[in-house]
Amino acid sequence: MAVYSVTFSPTGGTDKVIDILSEAFSPTVKINLLKDDDFSKYPLNKEDLCFIGVPSFGGRVPQTAIERIKKLNANGAKAVIVAVYGNRAYEDTLLELKNTAEETGFRIVAAVSANAQHSIMKQFGFGRPDDKDKEELKQFAIKIKDKLDNLGVQNSSFEVSGNYPYREFKVIPMIPFADKNCNKCGICYSECPVNAILKDGFKTDESKCISCMRCISVCPHKARKLNKILLSAASLKLKKACSERKNNELFL
Repeated sequence: MAVYSVTFSPTGGTDKVIDILSEAFSPTVKINLLKDDDFSKYPLNKEDLCFIGVPSFGGRVPQTAIERIKKLNANGAKAVIVAVYGNRAYEDTLLELKNTAEETGFRIVAAVSANAQHSIMKQFGFGRPDDKDKEELKQFAIKIKDKLDNLGVQNSSFEVSGNYPYREFKVIPMIPFADKNCNKCGICYSECPVNAILKDGFKTDESKCISCMRCISVCPHKARKLNKILLSAASLKLKKACSERKNNELFL
């Protein structure tokens, strides 16, 4: 059995959660959905296990992640699906990910919702996944492993949180820009998952940007920024919803 880690993780929070969950399974292959790769080249089969992780953008799965998951040849491989969110709410993300994975041909054996530091307003969920999260996620992994050890050919049915039709897709309209520290090194250009940054690394195509904050996280000169006034207003708006610690959840 091969174990795969399949993630769309612009700022690294989803990768951290998947690494903790999958540690006991020793994943041998990492599939990075940030790059529009030839995903059909991965030889999945029904004996394999995939940990599929995505961030929640406004309570939904990023459309880019859905498009790339669907390019995988699942061939009945087992999957643990994971929705990661910044201490607000994941709403329909987990249900949408479950439906997408099943349509692609995966057999879902477990689902997890987990917290990570908010990718835009970093004061929310600051430092998560923290030590408490890590211990809880490791316990989730033990329960998932126990289920897999006793799983027959047919997948047991279970439900996850979420509603269909899904909520309208809306994300915080935050478009990063380059400040005077930008030396046009091109790293943000090469790392943008949707090719929204022009080749000089300075200008952003706002019609393509999905506000994933990848460019900010990879810039070695800290030259990518957000409008401080808009950021302050958004933080104030979400303060009540994001201040109370949200729990991780396991669905089996």
